[in-house]
Amino acid sequence: MNASEALSAGLKAVPNKISSFASTQAAWRFYKNEAVTLSKLQEPLTAAAHAGIKQQCGEYALCVHDWSKLRYRHRNKPDIYPRTHPDDLGYELQTSLILSDQTGNPIAPVAQLLVSADGSYATYGDDATPEPSVQNHLDEVSDCIAHLEQQNFARPLVHVMDREADSIGHMRRWEANGIHWLVRAKGNPTVELQGTSMACKAVADKLEYRQAHPVTDEEKKRRLWIAEAEVTLRRPAKPYSKNGKRTLVPGPPVTARLVVSRLLSDLGEVEAEWLLLSNVKDIDASTIALWYYWRWKIETFFKLMKSAGHQLEAWQQESALAIAKRLLVASMACVTVWAIAADESQEVAELRGFLVKLSGRQMRHQKTVTHPALLAGLWVFLSLSELMQSYSPHELERFRKTAQNLCSKIV
Repeated sequence: MNASEALSAGLKAVPNKISSFASTQAAWRFYKNEAVTLSKLQEPLTAAAHAGIKQQCGEYALCVHDWSKLRYRHRNKPDIYPRTHPDDLGYELQTSLILSDQTGNPIAPVAQLLVSADGSYATYGDDATPEPSVQNHLDEVSDCIAHLEQQNFARPLVHVMDREADSIGHMRRWEANGIHWLVRAKGNPTVELQGTSMACKAVADKLEYRQAHPVTDEEKKRRLWIAEAEVTLRRPAKPYSKNGKRTLVPGPPVTARLVVSRLLSDLGEVEAEWLLLSNVKDIDASTIALWYYWRWKIETFFKLMKSAGHQLEAWQQESALAIAKRLLVASMACVTVWAIAADESQEVAELRGFLVKLSGRQMRHQKTVTHPALLAGLWVFLSLSELMQSYSPHELERFRKTAQNLCSKIV
């Protein structure tokens, strides 16, 4: 549960009468234990997703897939590899995160995969004897999607991905399996609109837009405009090849909705544009655009795991498997924090204020709570609870007087 610091990223010991070294040894034995598998550690996260989908989702549950690079500057890990250049060493993490289709609130990560030089460690596969990954990102996430579709969640999943997923070959695979998908399209690939082939960006310029709702920030007011059209994708696929050579593979046409979301200034200038493709037909275009906007929540999860919470890139575990196990344990802390943040009861609202005060964090203007503050405050609260159970009031009073006497002598 603890929010680590970059220079002290190890597991903190709770303030009881057990030595810190004993806590460290217990953690080491836990992550080293072969009976502690990734699939077992994933089970409580998947259970939290099932419960959260029933409570927080309406017609669908959003499943956001994304990748994040984990960089490790220290060289004590034998299975890190150069990702973009020789000095960029580390692993690659693929996460699938469930969001509410009503609020965009994160619920739980339902699948994670960590790629190392020795192979891929996934929560939905055999993590005991991994084999080196030869797939590209979309092949990996397609396998993950196939696994998630078998979990019998209470709502159908809509799989949300960024522009890397604009791949006609994978869209055909998802269509054939009855998968709901929402991806950001690239501007150049051609689509067919009313029998005419043209670039996706050219189609966007021909559509009629309607105003959705104003978007405000600290500097200026901007307005969101939405347009949509039914398009057909007929282009051949270019499947991934390990040797870099790609052949054109024709396939059946894919019919999809093109939803274009434009952010305009008061002067009518286009400040940002998103081209979205989806096969979800029974949801209005504004909601589709909002769903993609909520995709950003997975980036806040990566931030919470890295710089704003658990300091993942400073962990000292020496193997990708140990990192992956600790990652799932830390993810359980994130799920707890998200549940506290999403609960609308008065009792939990008071708890949020208490945890923020314990964290010592400062909020932005008109912002009362953040996930990093809740994470830090919850660790302090649990530490205090353990402290009260481990030491008598007489011992605590004696510690207070000793510290006060030392301070008075110095001051």
